[in-house]
Amino acid sequence: MKRLLHLISSIQGQSSYSLKLGQAVVEKIMAKYPGSSVEEVNLNELDLPHLNPRILQSMFTPGEQLTAEDRESLRYSDEAVSQLMAADIIVIGKPLYNFTIHTALKAWLDLITRAGITFSYNEHGPIGLVEGKQVYVAMSSGGVYSEGPGQQNDFVAPYLKSFLGFLGMTELKVFRAEGVKIPGIKEHALEKGIESISID
Repeated sequence: MKRLLHLISSIQGQSSYSLKLGQAVVEKIMAKYPGSSVEEVNLNELDLPHLNPRILQSMFTPGEQLTAEDRESLRYSDEAVSQLMAADIIVIGKPLYNFTIHTALKAWLDLITRAGITFSYNEHGPIGLVEGKQVYVAMSSGGVYSEGPGQQNDFVAPYLKSFLGFLGMTELKVFRAEGVKIPGIKEHALEKGIESISID
């Protein structure tokens, strides 16, 4: 049995390709690990705060010195970190918007980045503390970005691999439903993406 955390970052609702692809990833994980649990989090519904001076200051304030206001400013961050740490597998539904990730997912990434909790430093540099997790990214895009001329404008998959790897999540696979706006490709984009799913 596994504990899954399914993050949704699309603003397209039920018509979202990344949502459908992410749900297909979850279904295949559940088929491989019957009895597993899924915690689904729609980041757009949480109205996550963006990193600001108050949150940043609270992140670096020792626990015994935190005021009630400090603790409130860290409420979303503490919850996000707790959900992340409790999960064995993380599925991130991620459409490519303007070559990069949506601000809701960026806010979530900022909130889980906690010195001494999700990463630290030693004499050799940074150390990721979020270990033993498998991450699957269900990515959608109107164009084709996995290869060809569009590849240089994909700031989603490389960014997530680099950043989550920095936090210790080095086991990451990306599945794509791409070309969903291109005639001749869009008709089978989702089907192709679902067929590409392989669960380790």
